[in-house]
Amino acid sequence: MVDASLKSRKRSRTFSRKASVSPPTSSRKHFLSDKVEHFTESVIREMTRQAMLHGAVNLAQGFPDFPAPLEIKQAARQAVAADLNQYAITWGAKNLRHAIARQMHAWQGITVDPEKEITVCCGSTEAMISTLLAVCNTGDEVVIFEPFYENYGPDSILSGARPRFVKLRPPKNSDEEWTFDEKELRRAFHPQTKAIILNTPNNPTGKVFARAELELIRDLCLEYDVLAITDEIYEHILYDGAKHISMASLEGMSDRTVTINGLSKTYSVTGWRVGWAVAPENISNAIRKVHDFLTVGAPAPLQEAGAAALALPAEYYAKLAEGYRVRRDHLMPVLNSAGFKCFRPRGAYYVMTEISAFGFDDDVSFARHLVQTVGVATVPGSSFYRDPRDGARQVRFAFCKKTETLDEAARRLHKLADTRK
Repeated sequence: MVDASLKSRKRSRTFSRKASVSPPTSSRKHFLSDKVEHFTESVIREMTRQAMLHGAVNLAQGFPDFPAPLEIKQAARQAVAADLNQYAITWGAKNLRHAIARQMHAWQGITVDPEKEITVCCGSTEAMISTLLAVCNTGDEVVIFEPFYENYGPDSILSGARPRFVKLRPPKNSDEEWTFDEKELRRAFHPQTKAIILNTPNNPTGKVFARAELELIRDLCLEYDVLAITDEIYEHILYDGAKHISMASLEGMSDRTVTINGLSKTYSVTGWRVGWAVAPENISNAIRKVHDFLTVGAPAPLQEAGAAALALPAEYYAKLAEGYRVRRDHLMPVLNSAGFKCFRPRGAYYVMTEISAFGFDDDVSFARHLVQTVGVATVPGSSFYRDPRDGARQVRFAFCKKTETLDEAARRLHKLADTRK
């Protein structure tokens, strides 16, 4: 519905030059949305800019610095050469949607209708905001575990919802898992709770939610009639025998789960921006409406390449996980030796660390010192928390890098010896 006040302004509009003179400052309208006052620009992306400015090794932003698989690049070139360069179907190319459905059934036993239940978006980032805009109303609440991927809070605010945070607590021993308090989680659910966002494997902690934890969340969703929105972008990057379980595969959750995923992390193509949201038909219809008016559609030739990527054999995924395990086990001794306390990840490709040994007042000051003086970029832990004080003694490193990159970071981190207590 067109706002009545907008109609009124249009009717009274004049094109007189005199009328275009700016009113006194005291009477000017407040042109900015109040929503943007509640969050900042991405700290992760800012640290990449700082790395470029200071010539630092970028262990901040989670993008690989090694090539994507040859088969996928060839598929993209072939799609461009075949002139698949115009709009794809708004909610996704047919080949890609059917490939997504096949893979979800193969890996998680989930049956999906590719014609009615999949929306291809410009990355999982757009899939998340499209989903929240499609399901949230002003006054709704969204439960989010923290530390959280930094988009979730702003996405909730932009959709008109109020985020409610539940803490993941770091393990006392490096080989243990991050945990949450069941009572705290229960207290976060209210009659006005619309959704819970679950990221597993988790960024930034590397936590892989266990079946018992997922079943507890499932039971709360059923009790309070809440939607689960799951970010499963790291589903194939697992270590130490960890198993990924999709929330939609649990009994009772197929009609109240939105599963978000994409090409970026599994196929080392973070710049392609091809992701998707899988949801029941009625929710997919709403997501498709929002997606249509946000971006129209994801890049057509890259969607065709995505279909080829999803057809790679199981051996590819085993090799992917093993490659990242090697990188993890290469970087963590370096960090420990430099003075960090590392929390061992069981999934994704990040290491959260504790920085008390270095004597800095806060994580931001330490990250600034690290990028400007030491020459290694990291992400301040406070960017993953509602209250910056909760992350003031943490920083996150990404290890999705070539061995040479990690070795260069190790060489530079030796400079930290002088700053340790």
